Amino acid sequence: MSDQIKKYENIDKIAVKVTYVVALLILLALLVWGVISMINFWNYEETNDAQVKEYINPILSRANGYVEEIRYQDHQKVTKGDTLLILDIDEANVRLEEAKAALASAEAKLKVLESNVTTTSSAANASESKINAAKARLWQQQQEFNRYKKLLEGEAVTQQQFEDVKTRLAVAKANFESLQNSFSASQGKTRDVNAQIAVAKADIQQKKSMLDRVKLDMKYAVIKAPSNGYMGKRSLQEGQYVQKGQTIGFIVDQNQGKWIVANFEETQIANMKEGQDVKITVDAYPSEEFHGKIESLSPATGSQFSLLPPDNATGNFVKITQRFPVRIEFVDKNAKLKKLRAGMNAEVAIPKS
Repeated sequence: MSDQIKKYENIDKIAVKVTYVVALLILLALLVWGVISMINFWNYEETNDAQVKEYINPILSRANGYVEEIRYQDHQKVTKGDTLLILDIDEANVRLEEAKAALASAEAKLKVLESNVTTTSSAANASESKINAAKARLWQQQQEFNRYKKLLEGEAVTQQQFEDVKTRLAVAKANFESLQNSFSASQGKTRDVNAQIAVAKADIQQKKSMLDRVKLDMKYAVIKAPSNGYMGKRSLQEGQYVQKGQTIGFIVDQNQGKWIVANFEETQIANMKEGQDVKITVDAYPSEEFHGKIESLSPATGSQFSLLPPDNATGNFVKITQRFPVRIEFVDKNAKLKKLRAGMNAEVAIPKS
């Protein structure tokens, strides 16, 4: 019985020693952690309110139409110029033929007007030649009238002969005036047709613009990737109607690179400046360390850029420590960055200087 008691006592002693050792190790670990934390606190400004950022651009439709074919899947990697979506262009083909017919009609009208200008110009030239001839005849009749008038005064001709000459002079004057009026009318008609030609040319330009617009809509019926990147979630289905300006999806732009936006408290940014080195750890890859540098500091707190900025003048004032967004550029240019995704949480440490 006494041996059994001693056995239990030995076990208790061992348990107590193990407990002391474990407690001592925990205490040492806490001390080490505390020392490291104090060193970091003294030497670094840290925040865990940070995220990986990338440009996520909406892809908009620039034409109306029904979706005929979708050529991308959720989260698919795409290259700039890859076809993402094709809209039905049957209606656009009809409008294209209508625009071509309207343009052909306007051009034919212009040709008719140009032909009319040629005709009226020829008529005006002919009238001008006739005017010159009529002017010569009028001058001749005027000279003959003057001679007969003198002869009549000397009673060398009869009154009837004088009246015949006078009548021929009046006819010559009337013919000359008629030809002048006809020439003026031809010139006026030519001016009118020239004005109509200017209108017809403007109409042709309008029809050409309409044709170009239809061709552009047909071109926009094929929606392509604007940059290299990864597509987001696909929300469209074949047969769905898409309107001009509608968002058909989002692309994470790989051409613009990645960066960190870290939100530091206002009490931490006093000594921060652009170009400072930064240590970065990402929650998804805690064993890897990334390096960066401060690219820019926000000119205002994040709350000031919100939809409804707080107004402390309302009287409901509670002092809250504000945060300033700091944009951090990655210095690492290696394959590790490819693993990072927009929205990943990160921890950032900036040496105090």
